[in-house]
Amino acid sequence: MVECSPLFCNDDKMVKEDNNSGKSPAQFRVLTLNLWQRFGNWDSRRKVLIERINDLKPDMVAFHESIKTDDYDQVFDLLGPGFNIAHSKERDPNGMGISIASRWPIGEVQEVDLKVTPQTAGFPCATLIAEIIAPDPIGSLLFVNHFPNWQLNLEFERELQAVKAIRFVEDLADLTKQQVILVGDLDADHDSASIRFITGRQSLGYMSVCYRDAWESTHPDDSGHTFTPVNPLVIDGVVKGMKPFRDWPFRRIDYIFVRFGAHGGNALDILKCDRIL
Repeated sequence: MVECSPLFCNDDKMVKEDNNSGKSPAQFRVLTLNLWQRFGNWDSRRKVLIERINDLKPDMVAFHESIKTDDYDQVFDLLGPGFNIAHSKERDPNGMGISIASRWPIGEVQEVDLKVTPQTAGFPCATLIAEIIAPDPIGSLLFVNHFPNWQLNLEFERELQAVKAIRFVEDLADLTKQQVILVGDLDADHDSASIRFITGRQSLGYMSVCYRDAWESTHPDDSGHTFTPVNPLVIDGVVKGMKPFRDWPFRRIDYIFVRFGAHGGNALDILKCDRIL
């Protein structure tokens, strides 16, 4: 989870904290989390998720592997009526896909199809882009939930997916002059080409961009692993159906990025970033 603020609001006039959230009116919190559908002990996990998310009081949330069917909305189940919700249309047969939720109104919602090669078939890869109508002094911004393929040997596809998604977002941001926060379970570590491309360390697809990695900005000396054998679900091989995970090569796979560059408006300052749950 990351806490941000418009740079121009970091002055003494804006330091009064909101009694409910513990942050100033110029600050907002973004949370991203892979829900792992309803696997495992869902009743116990559901209780912990509801309590912890309520404690964290995020303003915007991006979920991956969220379930949305005709008779069940996992995001609404966890967050309740206090959020506006947008779901991806791309879903697997169980209703699994990605979702965005916001305490503030959601404007236009767009989705990018990430089926870039035959290898990507059978997985609901997509990028969901929602316009968030945040109040002043924050202002409206673009909240992007990117969900590429997870398979270890599909970095080529993740590169193509990153370029396709970022190109769409860049064109939209240049047109609207809005800030961009891009999050995702990207199933690639920081040294992979897809992540290096997003963070401005290399070009791909005849283009280059630069998004700040919130964890790297606030924890430069901490690896920040999010898919780690410290988690008993990982070491026991419960997730992804494979054993063991001691040598799984990708261990920081979840990210929150803030777009950087001369794109109009005032920049967003990354105040803090924490791993949760």
